Amino acid sequence: METIRNAKQIKDEVSLVDFLARLGHHPSRKSGKELFYSSMLRKENTPSLCVNEQLDVWFDHGGANTSGIKGGNVIDFALAFWHPTTFKEALDKINQIMLLPTKIVSLNTDRKIRPRMKATRLANYKIQEIKELGNNHSIEQYLKKRGIWEQAQGKIKEIYYSIETGPKKGKTYFSAGWPNENEGWELRNKVGVFDFKSCLGRKGISVIDGDTNKLSMFEGFLDYLSWKKDNPNATDSIIVLNSVNLLDIAVKKARDFLNIDVYFDHDNAGDTAFKLIKKEIPHAIDCSHIYGNFKDYNEMLLARKNTRMPWEEDNIFEKILATYKR
Repeated sequence: METIRNAKQIKDEVSLVDFLARLGHHPSRKSGKELFYSSMLRKENTPSLCVNEQLDVWFDHGGANTSGIKGGNVIDFALAFWHPTTFKEALDKINQIMLLPTKIVSLNTDRKIRPRMKATRLANYKIQEIKELGNNHSIEQYLKKRGIWEQAQGKIKEIYYSIETGPKKGKTYFSAGWPNENEGWELRNKVGVFDFKSCLGRKGISVIDGDTNKLSMFEGFLDYLSWKKDNPNATDSIIVLNSVNLLDIAVKKARDFLNIDVYFDHDNAGDTAFKLIKKEIPHAIDCSHIYGNFKDYNEMLLARKNTRMPWEEDNIFEKILATYKR
């Protein structure tokens, strides 16, 4: 119980930017609300580790590191920075760096907690409206660019929400929303040049019932919908992790299936996750060879989309006619 409470205090009270500064790392540049650092998790020439100071989250756009952790809150960073280390060891190190007391702080403490949105989910929010797809051009364009617009119908919703407290109080947002089994929403959208990824509510896996003997497992819903595009008639039961940290929950639900196909990312996190599944369920099959040298199923789908023949392009006749206009 001590570790959990200590973790909550760290996420509420420790600024990621301050933590990085104490480790001797400072941003190389700023773009809007984003601070860019030369990644301290791997070698690189161009600063690509991004920190959103308001959300207090980070994401490394340059690729995977040895830990397989690509983003998250200050604790996720510590786990990546001091990899391999246990969760409790990471908390202890943060305490040492930030000179925080190791003693449990009372829930009735007068210590001020900085209001901010959490890394794993958006706190202090209110869902204003949930709509079917087709009402928001930006969301439609995002899903079309990911190549899964048709497959998203009936599965993805348009989520409109507002922030109730903190520095962004009163701000309203929208994103494509994918439901999990804990009544939370996994959010995805395009914000500028970056892919926005967050969660409203409690994190959880997503389960779609189908064939009781055949299960297919995916890390994220973009990969599931990409697979569905290639397998429109498949009746498999589906588990989408939404986070590799939820692997244990997924494994418990997967045990009863006789046939299990796994479509995880080609990175350290995906490889480690499959090894853990294989250890618990020996008959699980790694299907990542299907997308070859691509990182994941959606990346393969996008590469295929970008190499279509001229006559396969969208609105090709309109484009041809436009060249003859005077």
